[in-house]
Formats: sequence, structure tokens, C-alpha cells
Amino acid sequence: MRHARRIAVVGAFALAGLAGASRPLPGAVAQEGHWPTHGWRRSSPEAQGMDSRVLSEAFDLIRQRKIAIHSLTIVRNGYLVLDAYFWPFQDDLRHDVASVTKSVTSTLVGVAIGRHDLSGVTQPVLGLFGGRTVANRDAWKQGLTIEHLLTMTSGLDCHREHGEITLSQMMGSPDWIQFMLDLPMVAEPGSRFEYCSGGMHLLSGVITQATGMDALDFARRELLGPLGIARADWPADRQGITHGWGDLHLQPRDMAKIGYLWLNGGRWEGRQLVPADWMRAAVQVHSHPGFSPGQEYGYGLWIYPDRTPPEFEGLGRGGQRISVVPAKNLVVIFTGGAFEPGDIGSFIGRAIKSDQRLPEDPTGSARLAAALHKATRPPAAQPVAPAPALAGLISGRSYALDANSLDLESFVLTFPGGAEARLQLELGDRRDALRPVGLDGVPRVSSNGRFGLPVAVSGAWESDSTFALDYDEVGNINRYRFRMTFVDDTVTVEFAEKSHALGEARLRGRAR
Repeated sequence: MRHARRIAVVGAFALAGLAGASRPLPGAVAQEGHWPTHGWRRSSPEAQGMDSRVLSEAFDLIRQRKIAIHSLTIVRNGYLVLDAYFWPFQDDLRHDVASVTKSVTSTLVGVAIGRHDLSGVTQPVLGLFGGRTVANRDAWKQGLTIEHLLTMTSGLDCHREHGEITLSQMMGSPDWIQFMLDLPMVAEPGSRFEYCSGGMHLLSGVITQATGMDALDFARRELLGPLGIARADWPADRQGITHGWGDLHLQPRDMAKIGYLWLNGGRWEGRQLVPADWMRAAVQVHSHPGFSPGQEYGYGLWIYPDRTPPEFEGLGRGGQRISVVPAKNLVVIFTGGAFEPGDIGSFIGRAIKSDQRLPEDPTGSARLAAALHKATRPPAAQPVAPAPALAGLISGRSYALDANSLDLESFVLTFPGGAEARLQLELGDRRDALRPVGLDGVPRVSSNGRFGLPVAVSGAWESDSTFALDYDEVGNINRYRFRMTFVDDTVTVEFAEKSHALGEARLRGRAR
């Protein structure tokens, strides 16, 4: 099943009305000489000026609205004050950070410039690919620089409409870098913002050309390794160029390390991993997306200069965020399966009561601890309605589907009776694992999904002929909804992806 992608354009949270002065808190980790390379120091929220009771109220909202959040991590003053995981996601798993990957790719460009592998942001892009013949070469393309790619002002004929159509076209081509280099120019570089994931993949190619290493190996040596991030997944294209726009998988506490590096101006354990002047430039406004009032763009980072206090973040489809508020010495990490963090973020803003230590609150701490524990538990099972007679007729039959953009070729549903069914999908050239399906309102979690991450599947009969299936890739973000209507030997499948990254589709098939 094709990996869905979509740009998210709403900031994680606006920390309006915070108590205390808009200045860095005293006692930051960088000042104390302690760094979370080998693990975060933990603290009660009150010790870092935050209110446990208000934070626990966020969990009430999540439960009441059934918000599809997977994790929430808060670091203040260099201490981990909240590290929450929501079933079926677990704290030892990595999560797809989606377009937060763009911010990491951009940071690696800064590292390469600091090492003099690249001469600077004004370096022309075509000169780095001198061994390639480039189509549609003109004066505008000759003037395309690294900075234009970083700020999404390349002028290339790249579009985000229709589920990022240019990205899909690039991924359907035999050589993704060549595809991007060959695109015609439709605007002078630097003249306008156009969200372009392929441009970030081109930056990944720039890193490889300059360093002789793919972006993942370069990151392991120069960024992830020094931060103590040992576990990361990041796929590459057929030519070995790491996906510059997305698909990086990290554990949320490791995402927080990257946010903390940004917070400290690129410095870590006495080393300037990312040049300080680069980090200052990266969080300045360089282009104007026009998506949402007050939302601007730096070097691969979204900037909110008019907020009180200002903040910046890496953000990705489905609710992935690394949000940084320098004046409050705050880093907040969200992961999820298609949600917008804004409502939850408002609780974080209200929880910050002071720049000083608050009195400990045993009752509030107990309430927060109970909420954290409850978040890790599956929902209560519900009675299973009797299956229609059709369940026995279709059980175990293979249904072949007409050719479709999802690469879904066939499926088999088996109904042995009781609270579970079984599902197997045939996706392009691979057969998915045989997965249990919860029929009692509790998704069944099985292993060995993409990137080795779990998959949670549930289903229910909506009528005597229609079975609805929820296929949740959890840490891989995507959550697919199938409504399968069976008539004689035929099936009609209505498909939707919760984040709307793939839109909707109607598939038809027949029993083999």
C-alpha cells in the first residue's frame, strides 16, 4: 500500500497568556553541563514551573474526543516532565515523523556547510550535479541555489495539489533526482513559496554529492550519533538517496533531543554540531507560505514570529511535531495518527504557571500518573453482534480487485466465530501478514508491519452485506478505512485514509 503523505499547515500550539517573563529559564541543561545524550533527567512538572492538574486535563480531552494521538513528550528547562504513550503505540517504538524529516534534512545541510563540505547556502545546485545532463536548463535554473530549496522558493514546476502530485510523479520515475533536476522552471528562484517535497529530496542528493555519504549515514556520524540516537530508520530511493522529505522514523524522546539541539542553537556537550549562525538563520523568516496567518518559513522550519512568545517547529502530516519555544526553554513532541495538536497544546500553555519552581502537588501528580497509566491501556471490549449468514459464505475466499492506485490486489477475510476474524492483504508484490481483526471494539495488534512496526485492525458488520474494516499502521501514521459490500461473487470496496492523504477510492473485485 503506497505510503501516504500530505502537508500539515496548522501550528502545534499557540502559547498565549503564559505567566512569567519571556526570557530563557534559569538552569537550562546547557548551562548546567548536563546533556541528555544517554537519557533524559526526569522531573515533576511542578519543579519546572508547570501544573500537573492542568496537564492531566489534556488527557480528559483526548479520551472524550477520541483524539488519535500516539505520544506527547514535554521537556522544560532540560528535564523530561511528561512522556506519555497512547495505546496501541508504545514507548519503545519508533514513529514516522513525516515532514518533520524536512527539518532534519535542512539541519544536515547546515552541518555540511559547517564542515565545509558545502560552501554555503548561495552555492548553485546544478554545479553539484555536474555529471548529469539536465533538461529545461535556463538562466533561472542556473541561478537555483541551496537556499532556494531550503526555503521552498525554488521556482521549479512543483505542486502540492491532489495529494502532492509532483511527489507522486517523482516516485513513479526511475531516477528521482533526475526527475527533479529536469523539471521546468515556472518562476524566478526566490520569488515565491511553493511547498515542494521533491525539493527536499533534491537537498538529500546535495548532501550525498557533497559528503559522499547518504543522508542517514551522514546523520549517524555527525548528528544522530553525537545526540545518542542509536535507533533510526530512513529509507532511500533506488539510487541510494535518502528520502529528504519524509519517512524518517525516530522514538519520541529522540525527537526531543533534536528539538533540544535546536533550542540550544546547535550546541551539544560543548560541541557546535550545527553552526550557530546557521541555526540563527534557520529560525528567521525567509519565505511566506500564505497557508495560515502568522505562519512563516525558515530553513526547513515553520516559524511563528508574532506569537507571544515566538516559537518554531518541524511539522508533519498526521500530527507529528517538534515544537520549540525558546523564551520558555520548552520543547514539545507530538506524534499521532491524523490529528491536529492545537487543542492539546492549549493545555500545555496553561500548565506553564511560572519560571520558578512551584510547590509539589501530590494530588495533581497522582491524577496525572493515573492518566498516564490509563493511556497505555486498550479500550474495554464490547459485546459482539451475531454475524450475518454472509460471513460464512465469504469466509476464507480470496477476492481479486481491479487494478488501482493503492496497489491492493486481493484480500481474504476469515470468520472462525467469536470476537476475532482474520485478514490477509496482497499488496503489489508482497503478501501482508495474516492479521487478527478485533470484532469487539478492541483493535487486535500484530507485529511486522512496515519498518517492523505493529498494525492494529478492527472491524464490524454494518449490515448483512457490508463489513467495515479499520487498518491502523500506528507508528507509520496511516489509518485506512475499508467498507466492503458483497453481492454474489462480487465486492465493492470504499476506501479512505483518515488523514485524507490518499483521498477516497472505490474499488471493485470478484471472488477467485
